[in-house]
Amino acid sequence: MPVGTQGTIKGLLPSDVAATGAQCILANTYHLMLRPGETVVAELGDLHRFMGWDGPILTDSGGFQVFSLADLNRIDDVGVTFKSHIDGAMVQLTPRRSMEVQNALGADIIMAFDQCPPADAPAEEHLRAVERTVRWAKECIDTHQRPDQQALFGIVQGGTDLNLRRQCAQSLVELNLPGYAMGGLAVGEGFESMVRVLDEICPILPADRPRYLMGVGFPRDIVAAVAAGIDMFDCVLPTRNGRNAYAFCAEGPLRLRNSQYARDDRPIEAGCDCVACRGFSRGAIRHFFFASEMLGPILVSLHNIRFYQRLMADLRRAIEQGTFEAFAKTDPRCRLGPSNDGNVKE
Repeated sequence: MPVGTQGTIKGLLPSDVAATGAQCILANTYHLMLRPGETVVAELGDLHRFMGWDGPILTDSGGFQVFSLADLNRIDDVGVTFKSHIDGAMVQLTPRRSMEVQNALGADIIMAFDQCPPADAPAEEHLRAVERTVRWAKECIDTHQRPDQQALFGIVQGGTDLNLRRQCAQSLVELNLPGYAMGGLAVGEGFESMVRVLDEICPILPADRPRYLMGVGFPRDIVAAVAAGIDMFDCVLPTRNGRNAYAFCAEGPLRLRNSQYARDDRPIEAGCDCVACRGFSRGAIRHFFFASEMLGPILVSLHNIRFYQRLMADLRRAIEQGTFEAFAKTDPRCRLGPSNDGNVKE
């Protein structure tokens, strides 16, 4: 799922995003709650009309953004109190408030409020987070006003402690939710630890419900997660890296600001059917970045989203044909990770 944090996927028209093959997009509860406010979005016709997107939308609970704030004031069993990054006002976010905001926004899939500690947090903090996450999921169920229109997913926490992960997963499964997410696995725990958690916990989650890995990731991560049983993903990498002239390609990334591309008349990636590769050369796109023209970030963002959507389509096809294992071993895209495909910071 491409990420539209503040109600838009930066610089991209919804029709162009849809043309990449994206079926569902993500919006951010925390940001939209603070600006323009969920009541404004509701008055303007709900999040679909607000974003100009006819397909499914998923909103996160707001928890991850709040817990990563430098100005987080207090965490307790009720919820969290924090300082708004917009005007400095003190704001409280609780399971009930998260549900109120997400109900008003009107997304198709909404997330239960959870606590997401850093990967290296003490064991007792992860234990408290699991206990709160389960308790808060129950509160979300009790206060969810539109269960017939919005599927509420629970979020499995527990860090890299398999016992805590099992405890959290089993408790959430007992709540019989429409879907389940794995949280806290893009917060510095490492690839091997992520795979170990997914291999252990995915079999606990119902096979007839969607399984969603939050905030992941690199192609290598996605392939490993699909092998473990994950169905859904979101990540800012395709668009954030695209805005920084960083293009994902099967043989490795292109950093299009490099001088070697100044007179390169080839497309970003041979065989790619995206709008950038069909109509523009590497040299032209490089020029757009150096001239501070918006078209550069737009084209590379669209290419990157299409790169990911092509990979996902090929993974689905391989599963249907019974060739997933061979595909994962032989397709070069399946090996792209941070060692050879590093993240570009804004």
